[in-house]
Amino acid sequence: MKKLFAVLGDPIGHSMSPIMHNDLFSYYQIDAHYLPFHVKNDDLEDAVKGLRALGVGGFNITVPHKSAIIPFLDEVEELALNIGAVNTVVNDGGKLIGYNTDGPGFLRGLELYMPSIEGKKVLLIGAGGAARGIYFTLAKEKALAIDIANRTVEKASGLIEACPYSTSSSAYTLDEASRNLEEYDLIIQTTTIGMSPKIAELPLNVTNIKKQALVCDIIYNPLETLFLQEAKEIGASIQNGIDMFVFQGALAFEKWTGIFPDAERMRENVLNQLGGKTC
Repeated sequence: MKKLFAVLGDPIGHSMSPIMHNDLFSYYQIDAHYLPFHVKNDDLEDAVKGLRALGVGGFNITVPHKSAIIPFLDEVEELALNIGAVNTVVNDGGKLIGYNTDGPGFLRGLELYMPSIEGKKVLLIGAGGAARGIYFTLAKEKALAIDIANRTVEKASGLIEACPYSTSSSAYTLDEASRNLEEYDLIIQTTTIGMSPKIAELPLNVTNIKKQALVCDIIYNPLETLFLQEAKEIGASIQNGIDMFVFQGALAFEKWTGIFPDAERMRENVLNQLGGKTC
């Protein structure tokens, strides 16, 4: 009988995960199907009960449910529990186990450009949910230092204090960070600035980025935000958010099937889906 997998979110119509995962199930000749489910906050517990009753193989969780899902699971891995967010659930013999593949997915994509962050000084722009997952993952990997710049410095400080992994970190305003960008080997933009309708905005002034730096933006629509465009003009290397999206999906697929899929095939699939709607 065909195995069911799913993604829960609100909204969910924009999700590219069903096309990506259904292509992988077909490619690896796995008798399974992946469906999107539009689930409101008040219906989340019932939705999880329903998926459990159906015996699904696993499912993804996207906004706004990544934290709210945790009480409805039987077990949560350490990293996801520390982050306070789950994006992947595995049904292990009736036991629902939660994982977070967002941070590890970012790290796997980063390795294509920077094989190791050991000894690197990192600046994280933003202090929201995406920043939290990336920050905790990089802190666990022992970067030399990971500073956080945010519009409200108190939120950045709170994120640093919440991290259970030992790392050297300072919190800065966006203006303070922009004045010292030449210090950083890796700069990661995690806010929504650069997406529609903010495509003409920058999170901070990029003038002081050093040419040897790698500049990442977790946004992939548009493929090159204004932030990445200006960093590239200075001479820095750049990376958009497609790699993070692909590898978080690849890690989820591996947890469900035991197969680490062809990431390049996934990337091409995502790029084809983005064709004509990259802004």
